[in-house]
Amino acid sequence: MSSLRDKLQQPVGGPNGSPGQEPVDAGKENDYQDLRVRVHNKLLDRVDLTAMESIPDAQLREELRQVVERILTEEAAALNDVERRRMVVDIQNEVLGLGPLEPLLADPSVSDILVNTFSKVYVERFGKLQETEVRFASNAHLLKIIDKIVSRIGRRIDESSPMVDARLPDGSRVNAIIPPLALDGPLLSIRRFAVVPLKIQDLIGFHTLTQGMADVLEGLVRAKVNMLISGGTGSGKTTLLNILSGYIPAGERIVTIEDAAELQLQQPHVVRLETRPPNIEGKGEVPQRALVRNSLRMRPDRIIIGEVRGAEVLDMLQAMNTGHEGSMTTVHANTPRDSLTRLENMSGMAGLNLPPKVLRQQISSALSVVIQVSRMSDGKRKVVSIEEITGMEGDVITMQEIFIYEKTGMASDGTVLGHFRATGIRPKFQQRLHVFGIDLKDVLFDPTITYE
Repeated sequence: MSSLRDKLQQPVGGPNGSPGQEPVDAGKENDYQDLRVRVHNKLLDRVDLTAMESIPDAQLREELRQVVERILTEEAAALNDVERRRMVVDIQNEVLGLGPLEPLLADPSVSDILVNTFSKVYVERFGKLQETEVRFASNAHLLKIIDKIVSRIGRRIDESSPMVDARLPDGSRVNAIIPPLALDGPLLSIRRFAVVPLKIQDLIGFHTLTQGMADVLEGLVRAKVNMLISGGTGSGKTTLLNILSGYIPAGERIVTIEDAAELQLQQPHVVRLETRPPNIEGKGEVPQRALVRNSLRMRPDRIIIGEVRGAEVLDMLQAMNTGHEGSMTTVHANTPRDSLTRLENMSGMAGLNLPPKVLRQQISSALSVVIQVSRMSDGKRKVVSIEEITGMEGDVITMQEIFIYEKTGMASDGTVLGHFRATGIRPKFQQRLHVFGIDLKDVLFDPTITYE
């Protein structure tokens, strides 16, 4: 983690301290920026860096406020009360946090923060992208904020290593890419990490799925059915995986494997593993496949993989076929059928020249259910399909759809209209659920009943 001197020597942040701030006159804004630079430089001359290292955050904020107030008085700054408060907050954020991003990080309605060079900052709220008034002082300032993020976890970003994945202390995922790969300037993407994890009732309230579908998914987890969650970027795969993992009984040993730690399992016996990228010399990388193999020696009852992206899928399938029932993972795909094709293609990355039919047999015997999630054009997430894998017919994996979300149109305000319904097919896994003492009501599979 960087020292306090490193923190204080970052350039002072962008012109707008909060996302809801009114636009200001460019000339007045430039005067504000010039004053802030002077105040920041004087602050650096006056603070006792060594003593401040041991000061609690709340006390440090108060002391910084007092110093900034005194400097503003000495400067005879022509600022009103709102501008003075803004000046104090901006400098506090620069010293202790991530500068102009701090107000966005404090806003619980923001799910993604997308910085397209220093002058364009977008956020996603409720599934919709919005441009904000937040700005950085320059690309150099943005680059220093990026470096501040990655240095906290022992990583670096420079011309020789211009891409980096990192995470914030709250677990939010961070991706940064800088010149020469980013032509117009540094780019920063932050996928927010929910402070309070969503529950299944939240998804029902958001009309992501129905109560009946939720009951079936809960039964599948408790009955140790291997599941695959499929969907596009931002569709809610990890959120659903986290919620379903919450149904795993507390007495089981769970091993989670992720590229960037996001899962928030509440069970008492959870072992969390995270991949490691190569260092600056290109050595020391620990990929997901190595962690999956290692997890098999850790006596897991269930293995939860955040997302399969490559050769580790073959080890995952073998684990599911050799006693680790009830394991789950996610994959990027647009349909349940596409998700199985992706697994097959990724299995080929393992370097084994297995015939396609052998790979498909591995997939069909390892997985029982595919859950497809999607983000609609209005930003809302839906579980659009729950399909059961029933086996093989010749060289083809056979599937049957149990639940479906059917779109029927679009309202004048852009809201997607549609309904959930069962297809009427009775799943084969119903017998397995019965063995585990979970009996599903017949009405759940009535195709004539629709749910908005």
